[in-house]
Amino acid sequence: MRGLKDKVGIVAGGGRGIGAATARRLAEEGAHVVIGDLMGDWAREVADDILSKGGKAVGVDLDGTNADSQAAIVAAAVESFGGLDFYHSNLAGGTEGDIDALNCPVEVLDKSFAINTKSHFLATQAALPKLIERGGGSMIYTSSGAAAGGAAWQVAYPMTKNAIHALARHVANRWGKQGVRANVICPGLVLTEAVKQHLTDEYVERGIKAIPHTRLGKPDDIAAAVTFLASSDGEWVNGQVWHVNGGTLQRD
Repeated sequence: MRGLKDKVGIVAGGGRGIGAATARRLAEEGAHVVIGDLMGDWAREVADDILSKGGKAVGVDLDGTNADSQAAIVAAAVESFGGLDFYHSNLAGGTEGDIDALNCPVEVLDKSFAINTKSHFLATQAALPKLIERGGGSMIYTSSGAAAGGAAWQVAYPMTKNAIHALARHVANRWGKQGVRANVICPGLVLTEAVKQHLTDEYVERGIKAIPHTRLGKPDDIAAAVTFLASSDGEWVNGQVWHVNGGTLQRD
């Protein structure tokens, strides 16, 4: 990808799965990466792996729902590598106890909101001043195909993921003239470590049959899309919601 060499980026939620694959891909393209995760040791493991292969990376603890923690990871990027060019906000969770609108406890909704909406808002507040100071940059948010899927068995997660789309379009329209781009990736069923722990072989087989593709998703599929949006090759993509799902959900 063009324009990523020596650029500085943050991957929040980079200790495992999509975030870890994205951090590695960005480093392979020459970017300097700050990896944050609630499990700080995971983030440092990924950073150490990148360093062992000749890349530039730092791993830090990150509680994405905390404004001070978000400010700290941005400060780490500036202190370690001199600035910030992109931020991949890749936090998700809070699905336990999320059923339907009549049976989802309010505390489950609150937790989902904190992880799936508030964290992305706080990331934006922390990162935007540094992106603007740099002359522009890219905010890339991870949402979910669930945001548009209309699931009967889940309400809080799709609701709170949908809010990210409005946030990205707000950022794109408010700061686009200052060189800031904001886009959303909605992954389909991606076989991350966490997902594999909960899927039966039967479920995977059903998933493959339901998709107009030869396989389900891999973390590297999403990493490639994020890396494009962070790069100069993606500089005319702004305010978009991309469904990267092998064709599971097809939208205009």
